[in-house]
Amino acid sequence: MVVLRRRLEKLSSICAGIVVAAFLSSSSLAQTPQTQPGVHAFTLDQAVDYALSHYPAVRAALSQVAAAHAGVDVAKTIYLPSVDALWQSNRGTRNNVFGQVLSQSVIPSLTGPVLPFANDGNAWGSAAGLLASWEPFDFGYRAGTVNVARASENAAAAQASITRLDVAVATTNAYFALLGAEQVARAADANVRRREVFAQSVGVLVQNELRPGADRSRAQADLAQARVRLIQARAAEKSSRAVFGALLGIPAAELEIAPGSLLTATPQNGVSDLPLSNNPFVEFQKAQIVMVRAQENVLSKTYVPKFALLGSVSGRGTGAEASGAIDPGTSGLGLQRGNWAVGAQVTFPVLKIFSIRAQKRVDAANEATEQARYEQTMRDLSGQVEQAKANLEGAREVAQNTPVELAAAHDTELQARARYQAGLATIVEASEAQALLVEAEIDDAIARLNVWRELAGVAAAQGNLQPFLEKVRNEGH
Repeated sequence: MVVLRRRLEKLSSICAGIVVAAFLSSSSLAQTPQTQPGVHAFTLDQAVDYALSHYPAVRAALSQVAAAHAGVDVAKTIYLPSVDALWQSNRGTRNNVFGQVLSQSVIPSLTGPVLPFANDGNAWGSAAGLLASWEPFDFGYRAGTVNVARASENAAAAQASITRLDVAVATTNAYFALLGAEQVARAADANVRRREVFAQSVGVLVQNELRPGADRSRAQADLAQARVRLIQARAAEKSSRAVFGALLGIPAAELEIAPGSLLTATPQNGVSDLPLSNNPFVEFQKAQIVMVRAQENVLSKTYVPKFALLGSVSGRGTGAEASGAIDPGTSGLGLQRGNWAVGAQVTFPVLKIFSIRAQKRVDAANEATEQARYEQTMRDLSGQVEQAKANLEGAREVAQNTPVELAAAHDTELQARARYQAGLATIVEASEAQALLVEAEIDDAIARLNVWRELAGVAAAQGNLQPFLEKVRNEGH
């Protein structure tokens, strides 16, 4: 019974380890396969497909990819010319003075001759214009900006792949946890029924004074303990069902699983080896390196001359005369004089070299950081793949031995019970034989399931669960 208790505690910890971040609505439940009205039965691949289609985190990740793709289109608009339009009407005094004012944004600019006297009269003024500018060449600055946006899109796509992988793995783990909990509960129920029959037979022997009363007490204690383990097993099953249902967004009472032959068939071969370079975690780190390098490239294009072609069309109107007289009425609201101009402009950020050099050191350090994370990711994933393969090999060997264990435990239980009834064995021997049998039943029930579970672990470590799901469809159902 101690072994059974440890098995139940282990299964409970597996169930509790699956974290569900959000719950889904059940508006699309009609699309799931049904066994009876109100009950939705899922095979493993159906459960994964359903979760990938409905889980909020997947939808959020895909929305981020769409946003990043739109960001590329936004970056491309940098190639377009800039066109600014202006209309302004104002009323105020027109007292101009000779001199200059340093660049500022407080005092409005004033044009026109300097009057010999101050005049508090005010007049209408108006202005309208159109200014167009375009960079004919930029030494690769705009192309670099677009490349940064594309690198961001690739990083978002890799992150979405990671999210999909996480959801698929969580669904697979929850499915196996529920399936394993069901098998433990069945074994615990069978153990209770056996111990009930045994306790009755012991009671008859004690009543007939063929066994001491202590044997009946021991049999009743073992039966009560088996019932406690059954209660715990059923609670673990309900907990696993609740976790699985929450992951799919389906009430636990309306959820069933259809394991097919996952409990009886053992996968003959493993999944094909996939290069780690295709793992979404690796792709994300590569995208981060590309993004930092693209930012470095843009920075290197900023310390260059800026060329611009300019064109302007404008008009001005005023209600003030050069003599200082003020025109009456609405004079000045119209555009009385027009101008146009075309030209070229070159600017160069002379002293920006210092900040650019400092930023380049920052970007170089960021690139080294991302490169180190890439190497660490490759090492970690390589170790995870090897560990998963070792676990798979161990699960296969266990699955080959559990039928022998179960047959031997079954024979031992029959013989121990018969020996006890014949007075050749103690109640302790019979109890231990029954405990050995329930442990063997649990081991055999989940041995093949564990092979599938570890095979899923190999596929998950490689970063692609689809080959495993395809094998489940072909061999497990």
